[in-house]
Amino acid sequence: MTTLRAGVAGAGVFGGYHARKYAEAQGVELVGIYDRGTGRAETLAELIGAPCFLAGQWDDFIEGLDVLTIAAPALAHASLAVKALERGIHVYVEKPIAATVQESEAILAAGREAGKVVACGHQERIVFQEMGLFSTPERPLRIEAVRKGPWTGRSDDVSVVLDLMIHDLDLALSLAGDEAAQVTAAGRAVESALSDDTRAEIAFAGGMTALFHASRIADGRERSMRLVYPSGSLDIDFMNRTFENSTGFDLNPHFAETSRGRDPLGASVSDFLAAVRGDKPRPAVTGEEAARALVLALAVDQAAGA
Repeated sequence: MTTLRAGVAGAGVFGGYHARKYAEAQGVELVGIYDRGTGRAETLAELIGAPCFLAGQWDDFIEGLDVLTIAAPALAHASLAVKALERGIHVYVEKPIAATVQESEAILAAGREAGKVVACGHQERIVFQEMGLFSTPERPLRIEAVRKGPWTGRSDDVSVVLDLMIHDLDLALSLAGDEAAQVTAAGRAVESALSDDTRAEIAFAGGMTALFHASRIADGRERSMRLVYPSGSLDIDFMNRTFENSTGFDLNPHFAETSRGRDPLGASVSDFLAAVRGDKPRPAVTGEEAARALVLALAVDQAAGA
């Protein structure tokens, strides 16, 4: 197995997660962590046992890399991804893939031009795969999703829709199998300059409807989804990693105990590396799929006046 030289741009919480996945992966050498912030790269690099690179050392950092995870703030995703792709490096971009449609298109164009893999970190897709939800005999009639938690100060460069709701928007697009036909929404900004609490209702072209609520200023944490099918309903608790199923579908109640279900991020990174090596035809979530979720997320923000 050829050793892949990996780097991580961004030394925040998710940058740390990705650095550890690369450090633990077979056939991968974590050769550097890059961050423009003060102290974070040094601290993470010391914990992981990898070199750190700071502002002004970008060219040294990406020299010789094969794969790069971008876990920097969303506003920097496009510039970092395009620079890496132009140097012939495969990229895994944490969600959202970019902050604007134009930026996501630039990433995809650079990926096509370089012939490199572009993956995105919508890890809830792994959870749905392990449940068996992408192979059910029916499509949902209705989705109700809640994703909320208290204010942390993280990801305040984007709205709560691009920060949290985008997970559920991506899942809804995957389940609906078609595009949104109508979007209505309302949001409010409290702690940041962008919406921190947004509710949206979306009608999809094929007839599915969906209600979404995302908040990063809630008193407590909740991650849940209710799927209503012609034959029954499915209530998912993402935090406790359980579901209640009245549909009769043959879903896996032990999804959280599978190797991929226990570690969706690790599975997503593994799929990315397999796609880079040519062992799989694609990563878990492609750049094109992530861009599609971004388009819908931005439509929600526009409808909410964000």
